[in-house]
Amino acid sequence: MNFEFSPEQEAMQKMARDFAENEVRPVAAEYDEKNEMPVELVRKMVKQGLSSITIPEEYGGGGMDELTVCLVTEELGRGCAGIATAVGANSLACYPILIGGNEEQKKKFLTQACEGSFAAFCLTEPEAGSDVSSISTKAIKDGDHYVINGCKCFITNGGVADFYVVFALTDPQRGARTLTPFVVEKGTPGLSVGKKEDKMGIRASNTTEVIFEDVKVPEENRLGKEGSGFRTAMRTFDLSRPMIGALSIGLARAAYESAVKHAQERIQFGKPIIQQQAVSFMLADMAIKIESARLLVWKAAYLASHSEGRISAYSAMAKASASDTAMEVTTDAIQVMGGYGYIKEYPVEKYMRDAKIMQIYEGTNQIQRLVIADGISRGDV
Repeated sequence: MNFEFSPEQEAMQKMARDFAENEVRPVAAEYDEKNEMPVELVRKMVKQGLSSITIPEEYGGGGMDELTVCLVTEELGRGCAGIATAVGANSLACYPILIGGNEEQKKKFLTQACEGSFAAFCLTEPEAGSDVSSISTKAIKDGDHYVINGCKCFITNGGVADFYVVFALTDPQRGARTLTPFVVEKGTPGLSVGKKEDKMGIRASNTTEVIFEDVKVPEENRLGKEGSGFRTAMRTFDLSRPMIGALSIGLARAAYESAVKHAQERIQFGKPIIQQQAVSFMLADMAIKIESARLLVWKAAYLASHSEGRISAYSAMAKASASDTAMEVTTDAIQVMGGYGYIKEYPVEKYMRDAKIMQIYEGTNQIQRLVIADGISRGDV
């Protein structure tokens, strides 16, 4: 892997860094407090191409690789993990279209995503989180349409999406082997938004139930063949998990920077606490963890774009390592800052709340370890 970034990658990284610093960080606490997504700000980010980096240029995207996605996502994660999650959800929903869509579907929906439309990835259900095989949402063929019935939960962008990529069973008797993805457009009769979640962290993202009641979807909105859904979902996660890793690194970086600044300014026992070995060693460990996890994220992202082999284990390693790092670093940042870290006047308590979900969404870190173990047994690692 070459660690020298191209001029295009450096430009994208700088654009994301400047945007996060000047437009995201100043409003992060406000939208966290309000439990509200800054819709126009996120739409501006989408229109600027921050969620369409890997979409081919012919559809309006950047046509770049997964490593570039991670460079950008880290900077956005440093700005606000909730707002970065809303932007990343657009990328997540576009991956199944890139993977399984035909030319007409790509031209229609990917172009919309590049022009500022919001999208949502609808897989999780109340009884089907880690166990994707337990999905019960149905899409029953009826002439040249499918009729979808079911409920999805914890859907990022669920209340604001212009289109939804929905995974449903075309034959419930045969179960998960008939899992199939569909694109359902906003305004389709029977499609509704359910409960908006009041979350512990990433509160600046919109998370809701999405309900399907006799929703008629034309056959041309099916992505790939019937039964292609499980493979499409797993391939999507191979691509998206390094992105979550990068978001986690950005979040950890923000907490680490806050802790270092405080340690340089806080005087105890006649000197800055950064000169106290107990504190300086904590900061050193935080720096080690961030740098190590970032390298693993970059490797997984590089493999996602350049390897023809199985990359699931490496994507899982990147996600698990980086999100565990985010939880550890944000916790230690509060410890370094003491009582100041525990109050809302300072951002690190938000960072800690935001970090917890990194270990849960896109597959819990327990599931990541199962994926890694499977990769070891297959000889992929």
